[in-house]
Amino acid sequence: MWRQAATAVFPGVGLREPAQPSELVAAETRLRRRLPAELRHLLLESNGVIGHNHVDTVWPIHQIVESNLLFWSDQRFAQLYMTFDAFLFFGDNGGGDQFAFVQKPERPDIFVWEHESDSRRWVANNLQDYLGRSLQAGGDD
Repeated sequence: MWRQAATAVFPGVGLREPAQPSELVAAETRLRRRLPAELRHLLLESNGVIGHNHVDTVWPIHQIVESNLLFWSDQRFAQLYMTFDAFLFFGDNGGGDQFAFVQKPERPDIFVWEHESDSRRWVANNLQDYLGRSLQAGGDD
């Protein structure tokens, strides 16, 4: 379903080999939280999605883990930005802005964190809406 949805919006989309279920279990263990169901299903079809200009619209699972662990624990971020504990980052726009699910409270909406201003704003109803918007528009939102 995810491969067809992405290709329908952007025929040049880059799709990777599927993630293995064991990789997702290991990721959830390291993150100490469950991946949103939509993201889990997408990663089982393609371990990341490459959009316009080779931007990682959806990161591979290893990058999701490493980026989130960094955002949640780096003291430099804690001094510069509001806390990221409520977010699960999973992609970017190639310019420094990161996209995330809100997990506290858990919801399907996608927000963007704008790194220059530390603002967080809603950009999509769910992962499918996000993919449609970012792949169609080139990922700048």
